Amino acid sequence: MDASSRRETILELINQGNAPVSASSLAKRLNVSRQVIVGDIALLRAQGHDIIATARGYMIPEFREPNQYIGKIACSHSPENTEDELYSIVDLGAVVVNVIVEHELYGEMTGQLNLRSREDVDVFIRKVKSSEIKLLSELTMGVHLHTINCNDKIHFEQVCQALDKAGYLYSD
Repeated sequence: MDASSRRETILELINQGNAPVSASSLAKRLNVSRQVIVGDIALLRAQGHDIIATARGYMIPEFREPNQYIGKIACSHSPENTEDELYSIVDLGAVVVNVIVEHELYGEMTGQLNLRSREDVDVFIRKVKSSEIKLLSELTMGVHLHTINCNDKIHFEQVCQALDKAGYLYSD
């Protein structure tokens, strides 16, 4: 299979599933190295394909339904509270789309999360604990934003209230 055909196959595989597809599983299926897949994804993105990387793998972002509400929340907490913060959001049926921090050198930095369930949160937390990689929020002493996908504005406000009650909303 030539490189162009491989990239077409990667797009098809990512589009077929309703769950993220890891670079390792793509590499195994296409009989290439994980690094080749990472390079192919970079080239596909450069061609204009909207592919995001999450802790669970690559995915094409879903288009927002007309009745959904996207909002941003400012949070602040220690790394030890990350799991509980994320559970607080997904347990209410909202999706944690990303995390955003303001870095003094690089400016705004965004990490794609797309966490929809406790299982997604568990996978993310396991990866954090099993690696020496720090959470983006650790770069900013716990202050960070989340983009949250909710059913509507009332649902978003319920998520905000839960996070405020837990002490996770940022206040000056």
